[in-house]
Amino acid sequence: MFCSHGQVQNLACGSTDIGMLPIIHGWTSVLRTPQTNIRLGAVLSFIAGAANAGGFLAVGRYTSHMTGVVSSIADDMVLGHFPLVVVGLGSLCAFLMGAMCTAILVNWGLRKQLQSAYCLPLVLESMALLVFGLFGAAISDVASLFLPLTVLLLCFMMGLQNAMITKISHSEIRTTHVTGLVTDLGIELGKWVYINAQKGLGDVRANRQRLKMNALLIACFFVGGLSGALGFKAWGYITTLPLALVLWALAIHPILEDLRNRLKRSESI
Repeated sequence: MFCSHGQVQNLACGSTDIGMLPIIHGWTSVLRTPQTNIRLGAVLSFIAGAANAGGFLAVGRYTSHMTGVVSSIADDMVLGHFPLVVVGLGSLCAFLMGAMCTAILVNWGLRKQLQSAYCLPLVLESMALLVFGLFGAAISDVASLFLPLTVLLLCFMMGLQNAMITKISHSEIRTTHVTGLVTDLGIELGKWVYINAQKGLGDVRANRQRLKMNALLIACFFVGGLSGALGFKAWGYITTLPLALVLWALAIHPILEDLRNRLKRSESI
């Protein structure tokens, strides 16, 4: 749902009171602008890159892109590595379940007219990150038993997040896989360098805003991956805790606003 310039000034977070965390105020609100979508996408790309890289150091698998997972399933079937086939299928299903869960939570929130409708998947993702961060060390001690569960948890988180930003941006932004971003960037770069020999006959023009957006998302994913890998190497599983706190910071204001509205309605009864 997008709003006009006047609505953004007065209603971007459902309230004229900016309150806490004014810098990210309204980034996850129901009333949105293309700018807030890009800003939120950049932050979530960073988190996806960090979780993906840290998760690889923890479980030896990338969990953000299903292209590699599906290819691995095919390879493992041919090679007869059937336990890995099961893990791959579980990863695919976990990602799918995460995306389904986002659709259910967001649509339920929108039906209830909640300002925090888009925040609900982020809260769930932050809880999953806390589980991974707090109990990762214990999990590593019994890796043979819990390693597949950790992979499923990470894939579920990636599905949650990618579906959330996809839905909130009307399918314009993805955060957990770079293949589509690089493809879109290549298309716009091709348009940018294209020479229109005959002017006026359907001139090819690059969408510079989309070009900048895709370059930003790719850069954020890379920086997030670098930060996650360095952090995990230095401090281990606890590196995921700041990522969970960022998600809570994004979600807290619309959630508090819904609580305030609920209290006002109950007091008026």
